[in-house]
Amino acid sequence: MANEMDRVRALVEPITSDLGLDLYDVERRSAVVRVTVDTPPGSDGGIDLDALALATRLIGRELDHEDPIAGKYTLEVTSPGLERPLRTPAHFRREVGKDVTVRLRGDAVAENEDRRIDGRLVAADETSATIATSADEERSIDIASIDKARTVFEWGPAPKPGKGPGNSRGKKKSKSTAKKEKQES
Repeated sequence: MANEMDRVRALVEPITSDLGLDLYDVERRSAVVRVTVDTPPGSDGGIDLDALALATRLIGRELDHEDPIAGKYTLEVTSPGLERPLRTPAHFRREVGKDVTVRLRGDAVAENEDRRIDGRLVAADETSATIATSADEERSIDIASIDKARTVFEWGPAPKPGKGPGNSRGKKKSKSTAKKEKQES
């Protein structure tokens, strides 16, 4: 199956390159072949639906013509999304400077170390990634010891001070509440 995915990657790379896209990942899960494409690193904005549709047509046509995969499969061409999985050294290098969450394999965790690491990815190379944690420490980890990793997207602004859930300061009282408080005093 690895050879099939290498062949798919070799067929897809020229297509994505011609479209001005970056081939982010190629993987097979059961009967689904997922080709993940994105805008090149450093681009403003993400990939749009028109680019995905065109990539899907061209990749589908090429895979139908070359037939690199034995048996039936469903082709899925997608973007990596805002919270993208990090599986390869290239993924880590591409996302330096972003917030990440990493879960290490159980056998890769030393005594008194956390299995989960959250922080900002500050460096990455072919074998390791360095994460600055909230405790102002940097932790270098071996990419091969990672069970699962992804970028973290901050969904919307933080609530304004005094406007969070459960804070009744500044809220207008209903007439009945104000009347009841007046009667009690």
